[in-house]
Amino acid sequence: MTSVIERLCGDRPVFSVEFFPPRDDADEAVLWRSIRELEQLDPAYMSITYGAGGSSRDGTIRSIARVATETTLVPMAHLTAVNHSVAELRNVIGWYAAVGVRNILALRGDPPGDPYGEWIPHPHGLTYAEELVELVRSLGDFCVGVSAFPYGHPRSPDLETDTKYLVRKFQAGAEFGIAQLFFQAEDFLRLRDRVAAAGSDALLIPGIMPLTTPRTLAKTIELSGAEAPRWLLDRLEPRSSDPKAFRAEGLDIVTELCERLLAEGVPSLHFYTFNRSKATRELAGRLGLVPARA
Repeated sequence: MTSVIERLCGDRPVFSVEFFPPRDDADEAVLWRSIRELEQLDPAYMSITYGAGGSSRDGTIRSIARVATETTLVPMAHLTAVNHSVAELRNVIGWYAAVGVRNILALRGDPPGDPYGEWIPHPHGLTYAEELVELVRSLGDFCVGVSAFPYGHPRSPDLETDTKYLVRKFQAGAEFGIAQLFFQAEDFLRLRDRVAAAGSDALLIPGIMPLTTPRTLAKTIELSGAEAPRWLLDRLEPRSSDPKAFRAEGLDIVTELCERLLAEGVPSLHFYTFNRSKATRELAGRLGLVPARA
């Protein structure tokens, strides 16, 4: 199976898409409609997020298996260490391999219910993402990615420490990193510079949220872990009661962000879809990321 890193090292910029596992049959129908619509645009890869334990985990495995067997997409499965023993992690990794998934995003994960709560490792589990990277790489020919934090992980005391731990994940065998959400191109570019200065040439991919509604703006602020800049709020808040105007301005802002990133040599953009395809299709078209045959 094609690896993510192979898809990211072509001669033109590309994009990828991220979904979350469906909660019920209605969600599954929405998810698969979006997958099929985006499949036509030949994204570099697609990923499905992972919930520790329970139906969310099972939904990830089921959905990623279907992508691997029924579509032309390159699938990447998320995997977290939350509430899992090493034996359980080995089992999940084995399931991924069995259905033909060879790309894994290895994440330590957040404490259930409170992303900023105290991290308590499973008594027979792992404590750090780099350990999960090592485990995945030890179990087969997997291409492994990790998360990166433009503003630093919430538990990191400073950016220098955060960069050190990110580079350790690359040294453990990760081949690329996907940056959490950020507001300005410079925020991502400074992250890229810090990693390069620390001696790593691993690929970094920016995570992009299409700003189509006040909810997506709020989610971007939450996931970034930083305050939104005043200029961004000044452009969007006056339009919060006009859905059409908010969406138009939001997509213009994201287009401007992506254009700057591509101009700085970023090889790929990773879009968070909320299991909808329209905004991502629109942005990919604006940015010239859609192959001519699509």
